[in-house]
Amino acid sequence: MRKFRRNSNLLVTILFIFLMSGNLSFPPVALAEDELKPTAVDKQVSIIISTMINGEDGQHLLRKPLDDEISRRALKQFFKSLDPWKLYFYQSDFDEFAAEEANLDERIKSGKLDFAFEVYNRFLKRIDERVTMANKWIDSDLDYTKDEDLIIDQDSISYAKTPEEASERWRKRIKYSFLVLKGTKVEGDDAKEKLKRRYRAFRNRMRQLKSDRVLELFANAITTSYDPHTSYFSKTTYENFQISMKLNLEGIGASLQSEDGVTVIKRIVPGGAADKEGSLKVEDRIVSVGQGIEEGDLIDVIDMNLDDVVKLIRGKAGTVVRLGVMPQGKKEVEIYKITRERIELKDSEAQGMVFEQGTKPNGDPFKVGVIDLPSFYIDLEAAQRGDINFKSATKDIRKLIDDFSEKGVDAIVLDLRRNGGGSLAEAIGCTGLFIDKGPVVQIKGPFGNVDAYNDRRPGMAWEGPLVVVTSQFSASASEILAGAVQDYKRGIVVGDEATHGKGTVQSLINLWTHLNPRIKNPPNDWGALKITQSQFYRPGGDSTQKKGVEADIVLPSFSNHMDVGESDLDFAIEFDKVKSAKFVSNDQVSGDIVSELEKKSSTRIAKSEDFKKLESKIQDYLKEKDKKSITLNEKKFFERDLDTEKENEKALEEQVNGSQKIKRDFYLNEVMAITADYTKLLKESESVN
Repeated sequence: MRKFRRNSNLLVTILFIFLMSGNLSFPPVALAEDELKPTAVDKQVSIIISTMINGEDGQHLLRKPLDDEISRRALKQFFKSLDPWKLYFYQSDFDEFAAEEANLDERIKSGKLDFAFEVYNRFLKRIDERVTMANKWIDSDLDYTKDEDLIIDQDSISYAKTPEEASERWRKRIKYSFLVLKGTKVEGDDAKEKLKRRYRAFRNRMRQLKSDRVLELFANAITTSYDPHTSYFSKTTYENFQISMKLNLEGIGASLQSEDGVTVIKRIVPGGAADKEGSLKVEDRIVSVGQGIEEGDLIDVIDMNLDDVVKLIRGKAGTVVRLGVMPQGKKEVEIYKITRERIELKDSEAQGMVFEQGTKPNGDPFKVGVIDLPSFYIDLEAAQRGDINFKSATKDIRKLIDDFSEKGVDAIVLDLRRNGGGSLAEAIGCTGLFIDKGPVVQIKGPFGNVDAYNDRRPGMAWEGPLVVVTSQFSASASEILAGAVQDYKRGIVVGDEATHGKGTVQSLINLWTHLNPRIKNPPNDWGALKITQSQFYRPGGDSTQKKGVEADIVLPSFSNHMDVGESDLDFAIEFDKVKSAKFVSNDQVSGDIVSELEKKSSTRIAKSEDFKKLESKIQDYLKEKDKKSITLNEKKFFERDLDTEKENEKALEEQVNGSQKIKRDFYLNEVMAITADYTKLLKESESVN
């Protein structure tokens, strides 16, 4: 096996830094009568993955052997990915398969995937049993006056030991589901049908899961036992990832979601094909799909895997897709004909807006240019083929800065609160817009060698005051930028106490390319391996791993109190340091400036009714967060302040998912107030010097 070597060309070597959740979400798919079995390709992919991660001859940063320890970890990870709430498997199921836990390493090395598929087929069997069990309780008379609780703490739950214990657990779950539905005004037969449809849809989509997705689950149980960010991408997952980086696709321009077996429109991309056609609306339900403008058979997509529905709807620009749609609130199906187009995912690219924040001493308005950057994206394929118009975060931010300069902004705010990472090259490029030149990040490879990656372009696109806004969801590439800005004393970091803390670098390797490196345009059929091969460090030498970038000015937020950091993940790599690189400080931040900004911000926040409300919501969230169970007594269940809970849930969702557009709310107002103060203090400091 060739040892991993760093390629100096960042556009050729695909080093991606991005945040991934630990577990795969399951898509919705046609019932298979026979048990699912691995294919010859699945077995070959398994062998390749094991070779790439295993020991000294592998390519993983840790150089750790694929051994019994990894096997034991992987078994638990595999079961957790399938049944996180321990609703389906029996304890006897786990114990039976645990007898093989020391052999998982040898199985994946040799491509013997029978074990993984035996587990999955057992899972399907248990789902069938539990759906029958659920339906029984759905049709029964449940006692809502009884004082009993449902455990909602995953760590406190064990697998059921008997059918009776499983049945009792499902009785409580169904009871809870009815109470939740009643809170949304869904009751009686409507509630019963909704729950039956929900579990039927789940069973169907699990039955429809293709063999490569089962391999994906099993392989990721192995890879995430090394570290949380090494994972295998099946063909579909790989294609979706490529779309997220390129910010374009060919289709109708609509975001879809599966709800109880039905494909629901959740968002229409502005300016996309569906938006232009005008018929399709948010919350409409797609029940069938046909190809071409001519009348013909439509394929029923009720209970179909969402990935499969998407494949039917996507297609070459200029072709027509016919959708059988049940508009929201109606039961009649209407047929919409939409001509597919190349869709630019504008909402996922950098956006900018200029706001006025008070006045300057001369009476002119103080202008702040706000940039929201959701990820460090790049259309790598277009860049590699020499397309000068390729999509890139660095190029887009530079355009926004040029526009801001023309509009006479006094300071810039770069919002990275929902930025989970992306391309390393783009992180360096974007940082280089705000520093003259020098090291942006240091990277340590699997053999301990440390190399500095520099911004080699002299000069800055923006030399004025800079404020970077971060949260616990700011990860990887965003931490590189924030860390460099802080080390260079180039600007102020504002937001959560610290960023996510993901300080590792992943290479994304097409498995076809791995076997056939001379192929110019390799297919995606075998998927790709995202593998942790190195660790990055700030210019000053600190890693961000498990520690993150600490904010200069901390603002109240939900995410400050959420267990979503790198340190909360299983098998996270440990923090360490390297020597500081040589760089020249900009000296635009000092301890005195930070102290003064903290005082002013604290005073405003203490007087702000909006921040007081936020703090109250945070306290409510913390109370709910610490609960291990929830009452199933109807009277007590609805004695809770449901309106407040819904309001808090909405606020939490906004915090987690962010907004598609830059929104001037009380939080951003405080950021801009800090920005104005910082600009004033910076000028005062410069005049003294």
